[in-house]
Amino acid sequence: MVEISRAQAYSRTRQDHASETTEDYVEAIADIIRNKDCCRAVDLSKQLGVSHVTVSKALARLAGDGFVDSEPYRPIQLTQQGKLLAAKVKRRHEIVYRFLLWLGVDDKTAMVDSEGIEHHVSQKTLSKMKEFLDSSDLPLDR
Repeated sequence: MVEISRAQAYSRTRQDHASETTEDYVEAIADIIRNKDCCRAVDLSKQLGVSHVTVSKALARLAGDGFVDSEPYRPIQLTQQGKLLAAKVKRRHEIVYRFLLWLGVDDKTAMVDSEGIEHHVSQKTLSKMKEFLDSSDLPLDR
């Protein structure tokens, strides 16, 4: 067994937490645009269960980081960088979700659990999950 220090493990967890909000927002924006053709702050507030002020602050940060284009009274748009991240997060989410279903976890629990796990699963583990699912009879698409 390879040993890593607890500090290394905690460091990775802190890094994962730092990107979690960004990933949740770009994924939510992409989902809302896919379902409603446009996304507004009120849509994000409802979907994420946070206040309008929280959404406004997050959007300002996301715009500064190059993930969204957001102007007052205009729909929120993902930049190319935001679209790429949203697609990556959605794919990770789908793989984890389908893997949990394969394990026998019920749909509701798998949905909730995959929302947290997707941010913390390593690329190596995710690749193994996908490899396993690809070799099983369980399709990745619903």
